[in-house]
Amino acid sequence: MKTPGAKAKLRMYFLEHVGEVLDSGILREVAGTSEWARRIRELRDEEGYQILTHNDRADLKPGQYLLEDLRQRPAFSREISKETRAYVLDRNGFTCQMCGAVAGEPHPYDPTKKTRLHIAHIIDKSVGGTDDPSNLRAICSVCNEGASNITLDRPSYEKLLIQVRRASAVDQLKVLEWLAAKFPNQAKTMIEG
Repeated sequence: MKTPGAKAKLRMYFLEHVGEVLDSGILREVAGTSEWARRIRELRDEEGYQILTHNDRADLKPGQYLLEDLRQRPAFSREISKETRAYVLDRNGFTCQMCGAVAGEPHPYDPTKKTRLHIAHIIDKSVGGTDDPSNLRAICSVCNEGASNITLDRPSYEKLLIQVRRASAVDQLKVLEWLAAKFPNQAKTMIEG
C-alpha cells in the first residue's frame, strides 16, 4: 500500500481538526517535509480549502492555521509545462527574481541549504493571472514561502486609502467585508459604539 504524500497527510489532518487553530510546528511534523507550507498553499489554491492565517483573521497569530469549515471554493489548475518551466528558468538565468539567489548554491538567508528554484506567478491565478511565460518568474523556496517579504516596506495608511477611494463601490464593500471578518471584535464595537 502506498504511503500518503505530505499534501494528503495535511488534508486529512485539517479535515480531522475542522474549526481548530493548528500550529505550524504540528503541521510541519504531520507533513514530514520542509515543503509543508507549499502543500498548504496547494490545498488552498488548487483544492479550494479555505485555510485561514493571520493575514485573514486578526485573532490568528503568525504560524497559526485554521480550516473554518468544509466549504471549498472553486479550484484552478496549476499546470505549467516542462518546456515553459525550462524557458522561464533559462530566461531568468536560474536566479531568484526576488533575492538573487542562484540555483544550487548556498542560499544567502540560510547558507546550510542549497537554493531551490520554483516557478511563480507574477499575477496569481486566483486574481486572473495566466500560465503564460510573461506572467511567470523564477523564485527560490525561501521567497516562495514569504520569508524574505518580511523586510519589504508595507504601504502606509494614506497609500491604502488612496487605492480604496479609487476602487468601485462594489470593491470598497468587499474590502469592508474583509476587514470586518479579519477584525470581528473591533467591527462589532464600532457598530455598537
